[in-house]
Amino acid sequence: MDPIAFEIFGIAVRWYGILIASGMIIGAILAIKRAREVGFDEEELINMLIFAIPMAIIGARIYYVIFKWDYYQGNFMEMINIRSGGLAIHGGIIASVLTAIIYCKVRNIKFWQLADITAPSIILGQAIGRWGNYVNQEAHGGPTDLPWAIEVNGVNVHPTFLYESIWNIIVFIFLIWYRKNKKQVNGEVFLLYLSLYSLGRLFIEGLRTDSLMWGQFRVAQLISVSLIIFSGILFFIKRKRDV
Repeated sequence: MDPIAFEIFGIAVRWYGILIASGMIIGAILAIKRAREVGFDEEELINMLIFAIPMAIIGARIYYVIFKWDYYQGNFMEMINIRSGGLAIHGGIIASVLTAIIYCKVRNIKFWQLADITAPSIILGQAIGRWGNYVNQEAHGGPTDLPWAIEVNGVNVHPTFLYESIWNIIVFIFLIWYRKNKKQVNGEVFLLYLSLYSLGRLFIEGLRTDSLMWGQFRVAQLISVSLIIFSGILFFIKRKRDV
């Protein structure tokens, strides 16, 4: 598939960017709808998103560049060129959460309520955005003979972007169900998002051939294990305090 969707005045618009943007827009619309349902000030949500979305992109890129420093060192223009890929979702999550925490602190808003409103939107946006990896022929796994393999450079490989997209949709459906059917305290939906997304990523990352590395370890797996432990402990602490 041609990674360039179309051109405007000679500037190529890539499918990668379209899919990432589509995921963010759809997620934002879903979050605004949820804010209205629970009586949360939707203007505050929109204002937070205006800050958090750009910071998520910046954080995702910085994170990626840090762990690819040998390649980017001394080439600033390549560092800021994200049109062909190179965004790490964990960096985006970290940057957007920190932005939201600061915004909530300044505006005297309950962070955990806001986090629960946006959690399903985040995972749905990730599910959509993963298809940008397919267009760029990145974030795939090693060789396989499975019938759903995709061909990259003449080799049939695991479509790990697809595995993660499907897993994210499953998590999205579960979060919506949990939010509607289970009694919860503020923060539980967001913590479930962190733990469940990380659980899937932990296993799927092991199939990938382009993982960011820290020595002999896959960075995404280290972060995933940390988030599972952190969110799990915090989930039970919050639940116990509410009993």
